[in-house]
Amino acid sequence: MTGTNIYYDSDASLDYLEDRTIAIIGYGNQGRAQALNMRDSGVKDIIVGNIEDESWKQAEDDGFQICSISEAAERGDVLFVLVPDEVAPDVFESEILDNLEENDVLNFASGYNITFDFIQPHDYVDVTMVAPRMIGETVRELYKDGDGAPALLAVNQDYSGKASEISLAIAKAIGATRSGAIEGTFEMEMKSDLLTEQGLFPIILNALMAKHEIEIEEGFPPELILTEEYLSREIAHIFEEMAKRGVLGQMPLHSRTSQYGQLSRTDQIYEGESNLDYEMIRFFMKKQLNNIDTGEFAREWSSEQKHGRSGLKRLYKKYRESKFIEDEQKTMKRLGLKEED
Repeated sequence: MTGTNIYYDSDASLDYLEDRTIAIIGYGNQGRAQALNMRDSGVKDIIVGNIEDESWKQAEDDGFQICSISEAAERGDVLFVLVPDEVAPDVFESEILDNLEENDVLNFASGYNITFDFIQPHDYVDVTMVAPRMIGETVRELYKDGDGAPALLAVNQDYSGKASEISLAIAKAIGATRSGAIEGTFEMEMKSDLLTEQGLFPIILNALMAKHEIEIEEGFPPELILTEEYLSREIAHIFEEMAKRGVLGQMPLHSRTSQYGQLSRTDQIYEGESNLDYEMIRFFMKKQLNNIDTGEFAREWSSEQKHGRSGLKRLYKKYRESKFIEDEQKTMKRLGLKEED
């Protein structure tokens, strides 16, 4: 199996953004980072479309021209649709769709709404995606440090015949090609992102809760359990080092006892008796991927939004009242780790 294409600075040219007005629709986490990075890269004509909230004031303070979303969509030639996925279809339908002109570019940072047809652009525009694989704050900080956050790059609709070049120019302007812009599709981005959220994170969270439960039964104090699990930030440091050195590359940072314990017990799950434990993990992952593939999750989430997100509120209440979260909050308070919202 050959790897996909990865593009770097030398593969991209900012010329494809010259004489174009870049409209940032949504000046949130990603919007602010990408707008600032583009300006620092030399892109001159950038405007921001936003509702009148704190982000509006932030854009003004940052020195950008700011206007309503509909005006930005009308004035813009390259539109960055960076509002949250759950509100993007309504924003697109009411503020953007009728303001699009031939050869405009719609650029997304998520494949969700295009893949599931919640957003259906005209056929006379380019539809691209440059999706940084890091939060906006990190996208900005890496850029300022002379580095860049890798991004997934895709073209869903190439009306102009230049959509690939334009998406590469966007990737270069926000700093992604400094690290590498990975070629993919809208569907790939959507599936991988959702499966991380719905497959990987739930397994990690359940593992944390199971360890907490067993050690409470053994009489361990919750302060010890939770500090060891993640409140000390050791686990965050481990994942940070994995990103820099690789999974095995960071192992020598641990004691040999730790190295042997981690690898031997990973092997017990992976190649244990009847391979049952690993197959259970695979089964859970495949089940979530199937729900994503069939659109079951998208329908479920759409229903949730129509009903005031009652299910999400119920889940927050359930876990907020759990022993695990109760112990977590008390421990954070006792150790002075709790940060104010």
